[in-house]
Amino acid sequence: MIGLMEDHTPWDSLSADHIRTPAFNGVVSESSNGSKEFSVSLDLVPDDILERIFTFLPIASMIRATAVCKRWYDIIYSSRFLWTHMLPQRPWYFMFTSNETAAGYAFDPILRKWYDLELPYIDKSSCFVSSSCGLVCFMDNDNRNIISVSNPITKDCKRLLEPPGATFPDYSTIAIMVDRISHKYTVTLAKSKQIPEDYVRWDFSVYKYDSWVGTWVTAVSEVFLGWRGGDDSVICDGVLYCLIHSTVLGNVNPRHSVIMYDLVAGPCETSLMQKSILVPCSLTCGRLVNLKEKLVLVGGIAKHNRPDIIKGIGIWELQEKQWHEVARMPHKFFQGFGEFDDVFASSGTDDLVYIQSYGATALLVFDMMQKQWRWSVKCPVSKRFPLQLFTGFCFEPRLDIAT
Repeated sequence: MIGLMEDHTPWDSLSADHIRTPAFNGVVSESSNGSKEFSVSLDLVPDDILERIFTFLPIASMIRATAVCKRWYDIIYSSRFLWTHMLPQRPWYFMFTSNETAAGYAFDPILRKWYDLELPYIDKSSCFVSSSCGLVCFMDNDNRNIISVSNPITKDCKRLLEPPGATFPDYSTIAIMVDRISHKYTVTLAKSKQIPEDYVRWDFSVYKYDSWVGTWVTAVSEVFLGWRGGDDSVICDGVLYCLIHSTVLGNVNPRHSVIMYDLVAGPCETSLMQKSILVPCSLTCGRLVNLKEKLVLVGGIAKHNRPDIIKGIGIWELQEKQWHEVARMPHKFFQGFGEFDDVFASSGTDDLVYIQSYGATALLVFDMMQKQWRWSVKCPVSKRFPLQLFTGFCFEPRLDIAT
């Protein structure tokens, strides 16, 4: 259920008088300076002109416009022209707290407002999340065979078939990729499980689900030596990237690496570990982000000789298998989070990267094009007890993508 945060009233229940634009009756009126003004009824405006007008609206305004009349509703929901020509929409960030319901607040960076949002068919907030082109993929944390794909705006949702592989893996991660032309999507699930009575070797498998086929297939399976899978992955330009962790005891630097698997080309003779790319420095944690089909790493920079303590946050972009530093969070913003754990939430789309501490509701936004850091407006969710945790993810708000 989506609603404007100013009055907590859902869009679905808003009266016509509350959202309708001022009436146009087509009569001539006198202005204050004595000149004549003409008002024109929007009923006389052709559909193609209305479509053009709607392309300049933010997504939140478009949703409100659908409640004005049936004609506007039909234009916005049925017109392919509208979505292929509209101005780019900035990604929203959905923030929620650990509880038994998947309800929270979504931040709109264009209007700089928070909206009340309830995720469809998601039983609880403890889940793994990935998003692409308006669709969000959820995997239940307690039962990782429960995977759903949904559009948070239209509330369209689909439960996927149970994936193959280990029922209770030690680590797992999901990623989704949506084709922007056909709207078909691919979901990947990477599972990692320690081989029994062996502290060094780990099974690592990747499973792939294609929406146009409707079934899971095993894409690749290997045994890692001294490395294990994690809970972070992303698909960029048809390539799956997974963050893996060293299991070797002692002062190993760096402790993270990135493996890649080409979903289009399929298996090759070279192992995943042989093609892995070490992270640029010692990190407390790393988050992989797809920004315009380029792989971006947001990492917590560890203190020297103290790999479990974070001293800052950096952003790097992968170019021809080499990491190039984009930015480091200024210390005043790092301090603005208050107590910052060694792990944190971060996701992004388009040119925006969102960063959030698990222990607070503060949300920081980094614009890759402008190279600018900026706080969001204050989130309405409140911290009710000291150990309460918060998390979130970003997604593109779209009305034209279905599961």
